[in-house]
Amino acid sequence: MSQTTTFTIDKNTLNVKRVFEAPVDTLWKAWTTAEILDQWWGPKPYRAETKSLDFSEGGTWFYAMVSPENEKHFSKSTFQQIDPEKAFTASDTFCDENGTPSNQFPGSRWKVSFTPQNEHTMIDINIVHENEADVKQILEMGFKEGFTIGLNQLEEYLEGNL
Repeated sequence: MSQTTTFTIDKNTLNVKRVFEAPVDTLWKAWTTAEILDQWWGPKPYRAETKSLDFSEGGTWFYAMVSPENEKHFSKSTFQQIDPEKAFTASDTFCDENGTPSNQFPGSRWKVSFTPQNEHTMIDINIVHENEADVKQILEMGFKEGFTIGLNQLEEYLEGNL
């Protein structure tokens, strides 16, 4: 069953919410396991390819978004706080293939929260940028459309794996 993804913007903060028909533990695993992230994170026709994932406080997820032409666009998330099956925070930055941050694109700080709602789970993603111009740049790059596709792919993954 397709759910609605809501996006709201307040100055330098972008908030994304969506309810999934799956329990918290299943959603948590989908957000914290490389093999599962690679199945839904990259919006088709792109795909995600994890280089490394250490889901621990201070650990990182280093991955590439791979285009149909096999062009790779790298990102790195560094986990600050993890409250198992409730929330995690991470700083996210675009980078090169060695993990060196890019100054061409803005970084952000993410807080991803998981709230049970009977047999469903609300995912609440708060993405804080340095300023409003950074939010505008990310939206112009197609973040809303791409992230919605990714969340739809997560829903498809869950439907086939529950």
